[in-house]
Parts: sequence; C-alpha cells; structure tokens
Amino acid sequence: MKKIIAALLIASAFGSASAAPKAAPAADIVRHKIPNSDFPIALAVTIPPTATIHFISGQVPAVVNKDAPGDTLEAFGDTRTQSETVLKKIKEILQGMKLEISDVVKMQVFLVGDPAKGGKADTKGFMEAYTQYFGGSQPNLPARAVVQVAALSNPGWLVEIEVVAAKK
Repeated sequence: MKKIIAALLIASAFGSASAAPKAAPAADIVRHKIPNSDFPIALAVTIPPTATIHFISGQVPAVVNKDAPGDTLEAFGDTRTQSETVLKKIKEILQGMKLEISDVVKMQVFLVGDPAKGGKADTKGFMEAYTQYFGGSQPNLPARAVVQVAALSNPGWLVEIEVVAAKK
C-alpha cells in the first residue's frame, strides 16, 4: 500500500502519465536567402529533425552523340549540355524516390576546365542549365558549391553533380 501511495504522490507532483508533453509542431525546411541578392542559390538551408534526408551520389553526363568515342567531349557535349543531362538524371532519380527537384537542399558541382574556354570552368554554361531547374518558377533554392577540378574519371566529362534532398 505504501508503494501505491508513493507512486500517486510522485505522479501528482510531476503530472500524470496521460498528461505527456505535446509534441511541438513540425518545423518547415527553411531556405535562407542571400541578403540583397537575386542569385539563385540559398545562403543556407535549415532542416528540421522531422525531415528525412536523402544523399544522391554524384551524377555524370549522358552520351549525346553515340557516334563519337565514349571518352571525348564530342560524345557528351559542352558544359551546358552536360549540365542539362546531369540535372535531368538527378530529377529522374528524385522522382523515382518520390521526391522532386524542389526537395534539393544542397548541391556540390564539380566542373572541369573546358579546353574551348582556355581551360577555365564554363560557369556560364552551367548556370544556363541550372536556372532551368532552380529559381524562376521553382523557387526552392539549394545551398550550393561549384568548384573547378583538374579532371573527372572520363576525359569527356566536364560536369559531375551530387545533391542532398530533404522532405518532411
């Protein structure tokens, strides 16, 4: 009997088990804009603990010219063309996972210097493809980094992109 009374006293002091704290409302994924800028990337993205995070491996270009040798720029196209095929692949992968391009929260872009551009990365060509998917009619912008690398594993590739997607 003493144990029951002690349990009742403790329960009344701390509230009953049925009065468990209510869960906080699920927070949204927040994309922080770059102040005073319309550049189509987020300064940062905050992901609440209620979201599921998906890591998509780096994707490389699709062949656009089957008649060209498979290790040449002719097979894969310029930076814009390669970026378009990579972003299309990423969109298809996301859709297969029941996600959308708007769920991308982080993007890493690896660009090889284009010989036609004096060995410099064609960021303009990349941005022309990127803005077909991000910004404009699709306002959910990812945090993003674009780096120039010496090479990718196929000499015909100028672009590789990996993304992280999140959804509540």
